[in-house]
Amino acid sequence: MQPELTTINIPPKSVHKYSIIWLHGLGADGRDFEGIVPSLNLIAEANTHFIFPNAPIRSVTINNHMKMRAWFDILATSLEKHTVDNEGIYESAKHILALIQKEIDSGIPAENIMLAGFSQGGAIALHVGLRYPKKLAGIMALSTYLPTIDQLSTEGSVEGKATPIFMAHGILDAVIAIEAGKTSFDTLTNLGYKIEWHDYLMEHSVCAEEIVHISAFMNQIFV
Repeated sequence: MQPELTTINIPPKSVHKYSIIWLHGLGADGRDFEGIVPSLNLIAEANTHFIFPNAPIRSVTINNHMKMRAWFDILATSLEKHTVDNEGIYESAKHILALIQKEIDSGIPAENIMLAGFSQGGAIALHVGLRYPKKLAGIMALSTYLPTIDQLSTEGSVEGKATPIFMAHGILDAVIAIEAGKTSFDTLTNLGYKIEWHDYLMEHSVCAEEIVHISAFMNQIFV
């Protein structure tokens, strides 16, 4: 396993009650979503530790093997989904599990820890959260899908089905087509997971309306 991930942190301004681990997309870094925090209008912002990890730098096949921050390699792409490096997904999952454990060791229960992620980061958030052996506060999966959904039948945890999930996608997304996200949503719903779905007239990005819905989802949980 690679060395511990570096992270961008926004510490709580008051008593630490909640933690949010927010994973960026391909080629970005931990600062990508740092600036979104004030826009969330969180009731419990002062009590929340925000953790924005930097993905490891690796060669990405579909980008001419250029090295960049990536949670896993993408070997090929099609209209609806990507052919991905499962080994990389499981390796990145270990890093995120270590970040969760670090928060637990600091006194924050699992049920007060939320995973969030955009694109590749959302795939890792879903992968980890649905397998985690304790109920988490929630999972936010933005403009993404779950590449390892076929393995859930043997790897998914009972507690994962009690974790609230927020999925959102752009109708005009040309990077990860909305069909891929919707297929994951439909499959997970049929498996008994509790998921809130939103789609927006946007591309592979985040829009103002989505931020309002993200805020509402988080404020239902962190009060």
